[in-house]
Amino acid sequence: MQSLENHFLIAMPSMQDPFFKRAVTYICEHNQDGAMGLVINQPINITVGELLDKIEIDNDKSKQAAGLAVYAGGPVKTDRGFVLHSPKPGYAASQKLSSDIMITTSKDVLASLTTSEAPEQFIITLGYAGWDQGQLEQELLENSWLIIKADPEIIFNTPVEKRWEKAVSMLGFDVGQLSSEAGHA
Repeated sequence: MQSLENHFLIAMPSMQDPFFKRAVTYICEHNQDGAMGLVINQPINITVGELLDKIEIDNDKSKQAAGLAVYAGGPVKTDRGFVLHSPKPGYAASQKLSSDIMITTSKDVLASLTTSEAPEQFIITLGYAGWDQGQLEQELLENSWLIIKADPEIIFNTPVEKRWEKAVSMLGFDVGQLSSEAGHA
């Protein structure tokens, strides 16, 4: 089995699950036990500053970071926050996922997000997408997802409403060419 860690799952246009419709999911972990990922293009109605207030972490509302949207990372454990961020030395609680992306659930990192200590780029998600053993592989056989190597540019620098189209375009074809029919050669 090839691991899909550090790849995007791009929902096919036929995906009917409202949570994953036009979703781009960054796969953080994928092994024989299953997979875990974060949807990076489903903003919810709460800002970083408001979230930090809710969990009683002091933050500077004058910083641009405080006004950023928080994302629905998936339907599992929606009360749990995950931070995908650009690499930053000294973030011992963060796990390196690629040379450009780290992940953490650490309160220390959350507390730094509106300070000069913050990573250069980050997004916060609440919840995650999880697949049991063999479940993701089955969904791939059913043509539910397109797969492409993750691009930090899409996570951190692409406007949220353009992330799905940009991820699809990296595959080299137009969104309009995608059929909702599954085909097996």
